[in-house]
Amino acid sequence: MLRILPPLLVLALWIWAFIDCLTTPEEEVRYLPKVIWVIIVLLFPLVGSIAWLVVGKQRGVPRPVRASAAPVAPDDNPDFLASLKKQQADRDAEHLKQWEADLRRREQELRDQKDEPDRPDQG
Repeated sequence: MLRILPPLLVLALWIWAFIDCLTTPEEEVRYLPKVIWVIIVLLFPLVGSIAWLVVGKQRGVPRPVRASAAPVAPDDNPDFLASLKKQQADRDAEHLKQWEADLRRREQELRDQKDEPDRPDQG
């Protein structure tokens, strides 16, 4: 078992370094072009993997957050929420106009009734 463990660890390190090298953005690769690092890691599994992990990749530099292409939920989308507020404001304004028109009509009806002379009922 102890004879198998070191080659397995080297294989795991090699696979991890290779995948890490492939997935690292070009901006985070140091000293050599990314293609050269991939070749070094492939041709020299132990030394290339250790070299990649020690000097090949910038460490401690946060990656810029990429905008996701996934759709945003409606309650998280500020444009959608703003459109809802605008729609509600438009509906409220329309209701207010209708109420004001109705109030003016009723006031006019009351004035008209007040201005009419009292007529006796003719039977």
